[in-house]
This record gives sequence, structure tokens and C-alpha cells, in this order.
Amino acid sequence: MKTVKLISLLLTIVLLQTTNLFAQNTNQAFWVHEDQVKPSMLKEYEAVTKDFIKACEEHDLKDADWATARIDGGTYLTIAPINSMADFDKNPMAPLAEKMGEENFRAIFNRFDKCYDTHRNYMVHLIDDMSYMPNGLTTNTEGENYRKWHFFYVTPQNVANLRNKMKEVKSLYEEKGAKQHFRIYRNGFGSTGDYYLVVISAKDAQSYAKTSEETDKLLGEEGEKLFEDLMQYVHKYESKTGSMRPDLAYTAN
Repeated sequence: MKTVKLISLLLTIVLLQTTNLFAQNTNQAFWVHEDQVKPSMLKEYEAVTKDFIKACEEHDLKDADWATARIDGGTYLTIAPINSMADFDKNPMAPLAEKMGEENFRAIFNRFDKCYDTHRNYMVHLIDDMSYMPNGLTTNTEGENYRKWHFFYVTPQNVANLRNKMKEVKSLYEEKGAKQHFRIYRNGFGSTGDYYLVVISAKDAQSYAKTSEETDKLLGEEGEKLFEDLMQYVHKYESKTGSMRPDLAYTAN
């Protein structure tokens, strides 16, 4: 069952990776559960997710807030903040299972399990001093649910160089007063590869493209040269598009 598998995996990871989990203790850590949903099961996956959220609301589930994103192609991300090691000391789903009854609880997750063959868990850390959000750092960009994820994979010997170049990019954005804001994350345990992730929010794809073009013009040749220098330290680059799905998220009362 999905819940049991997740809890077991998380506990195992914590025992093995305690030192790494909060090494960057000034930055917010997030646990991400990734489901690669079968194309034929996309509607069912969203339906069972909504049924699960409804059950959480009806039974007033506490201490289990999460956001949900969908990447184009059918990958769904369940994203939950991790504030301390104490978050791993309890099973927040236990009260829900007790209130719903074990049979009903298992039935929901059996429906989930039919929707995918592949899923995984990993951690990422939001890096405050590398992110550029002049109006205040937040992952909740109201009215801007479109997302562009830029992955900059890096080898160990180039991590420091890439980090320094990214900080130079932030400084240039600040100097020019760029309107396109971004958040930077660093991969944590469980991630595939070593990378920095740049996340940009926008109203929609058209708005993203327009702001990106304006930013490129604003940064000019200086920005173009800086990005060329930055890419010298990148082992592999990839980008993904998608959106946040508030209708598939849950916030405890």
C-alpha cells in the first residue's frame, strides 16, 4: 500500500541520511513524492486524489499539508515542507485510517496503486540567498500557477563554480531590476543526479515567454556572456513545464 511504502522509505532514508537532511539548516527543506501516472489513468488518478482530499477534509486530518504540481507528460509531484526531524517521528495518516476504517483507507490507496508503475521520493532545499524574489521569498505565487523548471546538473568539482555564477546572475537581476523572479533549489537525498533547480512562476506559457524575452533584452550582452560562462560548469541541462494544481492540494485547518 502506498502509505506504508512511503512511511517505511522515509524512515529508512532518515536513519541513513540524518546528517545530510538539515545540513543547510537556514534553507527550507521539502519532501517530494513523484508519481509517473499511466496515460490511461490520468483521470482516475486525479479522481482518487480528490476523493482522498475530501476524506482528509471530512475527518479533519491534521499535520499533513501538501501542494501538488503536474509536469507535462503525466508526472505528479506531491510537495510537503519538512521543518525538523520531529516531522518524521509520527505517521500523520494514522488518525485518518482510524476514522475512516482500515478497509476504506486501504481501498483509496489501492486505487492509487493502479494508476502508476513508477514512483519515488526525494528531498530538495530552497536556497534563500540564491533566489531572486524582491517582494519576498515564497513558493505560493497566487495567480501564477504556470511553472517552468530548469535543471542544471553539475559534477562535484564544479558545484562551487556553478553556485558562484548563479549568484552573479542574481546580482545582475537585482542591478537591472528584472521583472522575472526565480527560486533556486538544491537537490537533497533521494534525488537522481546532482543539480541546482531554477523554478519560475508565471500566469501562463505566453506570460512566461513574454517576461523571458523582456528579461533577455534587459540583461543584454552582459547577461548573455554571464549565462555562457555559467553553462561551462553545467554537466547536463533540461527543462520541464507544468503547473501547480491547487485543486489537488491539502491544507489542514
